[in-house]
Amino acid sequence: MKRPRPLDPLRSIKVKIGIVTVVTAATSAMIVKWGYYFGFRARITLPFAVLGSLMVTQLVAHGMTAPLREMTAAARAMARGRYDQRVRVTSRDEVGELGRAFNTMAADLAEVERQRREFVANVSHELRTPITALQAVLENVADGVTPATPEVVEGALQQTERLGRLVKQLLDLSKVDAGVAKLDLAVFDLRSLAEETIAEAAANHRAEYLLETLPGLTCNADRDRLHQVMANLLDNAGRHSPAGGVVTVTAGLDQDGAVRIEVTDDGPGIPAEERPRVFERFVRGGTSGGGTGLGLAIARWVVDLHGGRIAVVDSDHGCRIRVTLP
Repeated sequence: MKRPRPLDPLRSIKVKIGIVTVVTAATSAMIVKWGYYFGFRARITLPFAVLGSLMVTQLVAHGMTAPLREMTAAARAMARGRYDQRVRVTSRDEVGELGRAFNTMAADLAEVERQRREFVANVSHELRTPITALQAVLENVADGVTPATPEVVEGALQQTERLGRLVKQLLDLSKVDAGVAKLDLAVFDLRSLAEETIAEAAANHRAEYLLETLPGLTCNADRDRLHQVMANLLDNAGRHSPAGGVVTVTAGLDQDGAVRIEVTDDGPGIPAEERPRVFERFVRGGTSGGGTGLGLAIARWVVDLHGGRIAVVDSDHGCRIRVTLP
C-alpha cells in the first residue's frame, strides 16, 4: 500500500499505458541485445527478456489498477454494511478521479447511514415519551387510582396533541424526502397572516406577542406553507421565552424588495457555534422545552422551496430568527 507509484503525476491513463508499453519493449530489446552481445542464443535470452519486461512493468505500472482493486473490496464491504472503507488515491488520471469520487460517495453514504440510525432512534424516543405518559394516565384512571378530573383529562389531551404534532411533522418531512411538495403561490396580506399565527401561539404560551409590520405589506408565497413557518417560529419562541416574556414579530422589506420577517424572543438565545445546526432534524437550540426538534427543520424546508433564506442572526437578547423571501 505504501510502495511508490512512479506514474501518478501523469494525468492520462492512455499516456501511462503508452509509457508502460514503450518501457516493456525497450527492456526486452535491451536484454536481447545484451544476450546477443555476450553470445547467448535466443532461446536463452528470450525467457530472460520476458521475465525482465514483466518485472520492469510491475515496477513502473505499480498503482495504476490498485485503486480499482481497492474500490472493489470497499464496495463489497459496503454491501455488508461497512461504510468506513476508503481508497488510497494518489494518481491524477481518470482512475484517480474515480477513486476520489468513490471516497466522496463512501463518506456521503456513511453520513446518510448515521443520520438514518439517529433519525430512527430519535423518532422512537419522541414517540415513546407521549405514548408512555398517556398510557400511565389512562391506566391510573381505569384502575381508579386517579379520578378523571378536568386536570387529568387536560394532561392526557396535551400528550395526544404533542403526539399529533410529531406525526404531522414526520409526514411533512416524508414529503421533503420524496420531493413531492408543491407551492400554491398567491399574493396576500402579510399582516393578517401574522395576526392569525400570533393568536394561535398566544393561546398556547404565556409569552406576550407583539407585531410590528409595514401597513399594506403583501407577499407572493404559499400562504399555508408560510403559515406553517411562522407557526413553528412563534411556537419555538414561546417555548423558550420565560413567563411574561415578549416575543416580537417584525415584517418589512429589504433594500432589494425582498420580504423580511424576524421573530425575536426573550429566551436564553442560541450560542454562535450551535446556530448552523439548529435547522437540522431533531437538533434543539438551548433547552428543548418539550419540542420535537423538527419545527425549524420544516421551516427551513419551506423557505428553501420559496427560494428564500432563514438563519439565526445576532441579537441584543434572546434569539432572533430572520426569514427572507424573494
